[in-house]
Formats: sequence, C-alpha cells, structure tokens
Amino acid sequence: MRISKTFLIVFSLLLPITPAHAIEVPASFNFQGTGYGHGVGLSQIGARGKALGGESAASILSYYYSGTQLLSLNDNQNIRVNIGHLLTQATLKSGTQNSTLNLYVGDVGEDLSAVPVATLSSKSGISFIQLGRNISAFVVTGKNSQFIGANAAWSVRWSGTRYLEGIPSTVSLKVNSKSVKYRYGQIQVKSVKAPLLGQRMAVTNTVRIHDEYLYGIGEVPSSWPTEALIAQAIASRSYALSKIGIQKTACDCNVYNNISDQSFIGFSKEIEPIYGQRWKEAVQASSTSETTGQVITLNGLPITAYFFSSSGGQTETSVNAWGQERSFTISVADPFSQDPILNPRFFNWSRPLTQSVLAKAFVLPDVVSLNIDSRNPTGTVARITAISSDGKTSTLRGETFRSRTQLPSAWFNLV
Repeated sequence: MRISKTFLIVFSLLLPITPAHAIEVPASFNFQGTGYGHGVGLSQIGARGKALGGESAASILSYYYSGTQLLSLNDNQNIRVNIGHLLTQATLKSGTQNSTLNLYVGDVGEDLSAVPVATLSSKSGISFIQLGRNISAFVVTGKNSQFIGANAAWSVRWSGTRYLEGIPSTVSLKVNSKSVKYRYGQIQVKSVKAPLLGQRMAVTNTVRIHDEYLYGIGEVPSSWPTEALIAQAIASRSYALSKIGIQKTACDCNVYNNISDQSFIGFSKEIEPIYGQRWKEAVQASSTSETTGQVITLNGLPITAYFFSSSGGQTETSVNAWGQERSFTISVADPFSQDPILNPRFFNWSRPLTQSVLAKAFVLPDVVSLNIDSRNPTGTVARITAISSDGKTSTLRGETFRSRTQLPSAWFNLV
C-alpha cells in the first residue's frame, strides 16, 4: 500500500507535540539531617548531658554563652505574653468552681480601681468574636448568650478557690477545640491590624516574670536533671528580661508563647503528673530573693539567651544563622546532641518536602532542582539555591530555608 506525502504531513500535524527537552517537576525532595532547632546558644540536650555528668547550671551556662556573667537582677516586672494570635473567635471560662470572672472594657493594665461591666460565675463563659474593627463580647451560660458590647479591647480578671480544697482559681482559654489553663495575672483581648487579613484578635496574658511567667515555661521535660532545669530557668528569665520594654504591635505582646520566643503553656506546666513540682523548684532555686533572680548578662545587661534542642555536634553562631553578630554565641562542641540515647528523635532524621512547600519557600512557581552552594564551618547549610522550570533561580540562607520549610535543622543533606 502506498501512502502519499500529503497524508503523512496532515497526519503528523494531528499528533500531539512533545517538547524535545520537557522538564519534569518532582513531586517532592528528600532530606536527611541531624539536630533540631537553629543551633544558637544553649543546647538543651547538651545541658542535659552535662548535668548527668555532674556539671552545675552555672558551668553549663558559661560554656554555651561565652564571656557572660551570672548576676542577680530584678525580675519583678510584668511581661505580656501572646497566647492567641490572629484569632477571629475565642472563649474564656473559669476552670474552678465557686470562682468569678470579671470583664472590663479596654486594657485596664494595673488599675485596681477599674469597675467590671460583667461579673460571671463559674457556670458562665465569655465569648469574643471579631466583627469589623471591634471585638464583640457575649456572656454564655449553657445555650443562652447575652451581648455585652463591642470594643477594640477587653480585659479579664479572675479570683476564688475551689471550696475547702484550696485549689487556686484558673481560667481556660478555648480556641477552636483546644483549651489551655492559666492561673496568674490577667488576660487582655485586643483588636490588632493583620496584614492582608484586616483586623484580628490578639489574646495576651500579663504575668510577673519572677514566678508567674517562669512557672509556665514548657521548654524541657520536668523529669530532666535538676541542674539542667535550673540552667533552662535562668536562660528563660534572661531571655524574658531582654524583651521588656519592647511591645510588638502585631501581637500586642512582649513575647509569643511559642518558638518565635519561648514555649509558655501556663498552669499546664505546674500540674504535670509526677514531675510538675520539680520545674517550679528549679525556678525557685534560680531565684535570689522574692523579686530577683539569676540572669545571664553581658556588661551588666540581660542577654537575649537563645537556646535550642540539639545540634549537629557543634553549636551555631548568630552570624551564620541570622547575619547578626552576638559575641556570646561563639560555636562550641556539642557532642551530647549526637548521642542516640540522649537524643533519640533527632540524632538522625529524614524528611520529604513537597513541591508546594519548596515553591513557597523560594517564592518560585515550582522547583525542579536544588543545590547546596556552601556550608558554614559548623556544618550547617550556608546557602541553598533552587531553580524553577522556567529557569528562574532563588537562593536562601540555610537557616531561612529551615525556618520556612520547618525542617528540623540546617544540618542536612539532599538525598
């Protein structure tokens, strides 16, 4: 059978066109690494290992924070902790029978003469809903609710103890389905401007650093050796004091309650089964009076005492991590982080990162290839570059990449 040239030409035009060099976009990339966190300052696993070896809290801190001194400083100041960020709805309810909740208009601060607009029993709660520029407050009892008013800010105080048992009053903050108990200070609910989102609620807990704040720090297990706990308490106090006087408008706070600053879990830390009291005792052991405590200082001032879980065997410097010089963050050996018994979860780790996560991190339409350009002397990735299918490139600092993709650490390799 003879096929004409005309037929072949027409037939070929009907065939799908496949590029000679089509670029495949991988669904994900795989990473392997070691350590957890940014690696700057105190290694928590390292502190645990040193404490198990008989070292004191002071020795541990002087090792990880080079050139610093421990001083007794005033820590009686209040600190405002963000416990609810960019919310549209939240509920406060007493966690103790026979206690009361008092609701005030505005941010009343330390004004003890402020008069509440509503006083609630333990059977009722306060529901806050962001509506436009203001926050509407409702008293909720069972299935019934009563509108109290709409304002840019509210304050809540609580008091009372469970009858005969002497259990202190607490308040429970519920966001979606999660509830967290707080015992101390007061709570503020304020409308703040959120980029691209409009107005959102910031919920903060104002507490005294000396005890009310430090009792709620949830950075390390309370079952750890005493000297490691004391070292953490001193580092947490130092970090908090370095943030006093700096109120962030985005969160209406001095510090966040998460890894942006340090973990604060309120009354939950105190009531941990079996070991909760040990953390309180460590905080108290780091105190020097009713209004002072041990603080890591440089030139007489509290340092921003960075800390992290574990490293790749050598701590990182603030210059390598963030491009900012801090003389007390020189790199030191951290062998306990590489102990699989002390650090079973992050001695070694592997993680896949999806295409969408990588594209967002590098601000590219997609990522078809990755290259580790350089490493820091500590072993962390210094620079990593991505290339998209349209030929665009984007380079990130290793710590920035870790933060955006939520990899455990910057001590990683591409698989």
